Amino acid sequence: MTYTYKKNIEMMMRAARVVPNGVYGHLGPAEGCMIPMSAYPFFVSKAKGSEMWDVDGNRFIDYMCGYGPNILGYGDPEVDAAAVAQMKKANCTTLCADIMVDFAELLTDTVKKDWAFFCKNGGDVTSLAVLVARFYTGKPKIVFVDGYYHGVAPWTQRPDSPGTLEDDCKNRFQVRWNDVEQVRQLFEEHGKEIACFIATPYMHGNFLDNELPAEGYWKQIRELCTKHEIILIIDDIRCGFRLDTSGSDHYFGIEADLITFCKALANGYPVSALCGKEFLKGAVASIPYTGSYWLQGIPFAAGIATLNKLKATDSVGYMKEMGERLGAGLTKTAKELNVPLHVSGAPSMFYLRIADPLGNFLLHQEWIAECVKRGAFLTNHHNHFTNMSLTPELVDETITIASEAMDIMVKNHPEIFR
Repeated sequence: MTYTYKKNIEMMMRAARVVPNGVYGHLGPAEGCMIPMSAYPFFVSKAKGSEMWDVDGNRFIDYMCGYGPNILGYGDPEVDAAAVAQMKKANCTTLCADIMVDFAELLTDTVKKDWAFFCKNGGDVTSLAVLVARFYTGKPKIVFVDGYYHGVAPWTQRPDSPGTLEDDCKNRFQVRWNDVEQVRQLFEEHGKEIACFIATPYMHGNFLDNELPAEGYWKQIRELCTKHEIILIIDDIRCGFRLDTSGSDHYFGIEADLITFCKALANGYPVSALCGKEFLKGAVASIPYTGSYWLQGIPFAAGIATLNKLKATDSVGYMKEMGERLGAGLTKTAKELNVPLHVSGAPSMFYLRIADPLGNFLLHQEWIAECVKRGAFLTNHHNHFTNMSLTPELVDETITIASEAMDIMVKNHPEIFR
């Protein structure tokens, strides 16, 4: 039996009348890589642990984890209890809730940085990081790595993006991932113009296999940034706490000047953080940067509970183990069916791709669609996530679903799989 989505479609038709595209942004059906749309639900009714149920009552094992925030499990009782307790005391108040100090102390101790500045979204803190770098250095240019994503602010966009001005994008250089010599040459020629080098800990972009740093890559980038007085920013929005509870810079053996966190920071409660070294503390304090809800107490309480729970267990090891278990099962089926499946990236943030011999993504999208219609929620061209509530039993159920889906895909294409 495969799922149907009658109520989802009815609700989408209602939503489209009052909400642009019905569901917008990265959760929009097309932009969210939910292709074909007929395979996917649009609206969730409840979620718990690693599972969610749509408005038609279909149950899914969820490997998107809210696009990353769900690191402990939906509705984690300890995190929710901490949030409720803080709600009864104070949340959005004239003065800052005192719990902010507790959260900042815990976070800076956890990620080995000297200070923390709290916002709401990942883009809030990546933008602040660039502002700090430019203000401190007095230099305008940003160095990006090809395939980057650091949010939706104008400085992160390409000049042909709707509503973006050419001037928004002019102070930029782009380099290839893992190409230290290109960075070295760029810094030698333009170092006096460059404020910062910003990158994710490894390349976990869309529509391509994810790629870890080459041996010594980050050590050399760190040395080049120090030599040319360029601020090194690690965008840990997506990877944060999944590779190393101390931050992904420490996982790869370096120390960033600035590092950004969001998604998994409070298990779904809205908070982000920019953390940095002491020498940049005065710069960030000098920048007028704030938001109406940035100092809410509830997310701080949830963040404390989340970090404490992650630190009290081998969270990184467990999520890695679940990812390896899933990857091994999928790879075994693919080998048996002679399907060119690529599994890349860190196991806790795995990326899947069927290398279509016709040179397009249609086979991959067909396989993923069959998985979703049977209860394994994956998307086509984005990395996936494991979390602390994922069990071996759920992983094995996923392997069974995905294997059945792959077998169906193979049988649908005898012209390819002979």
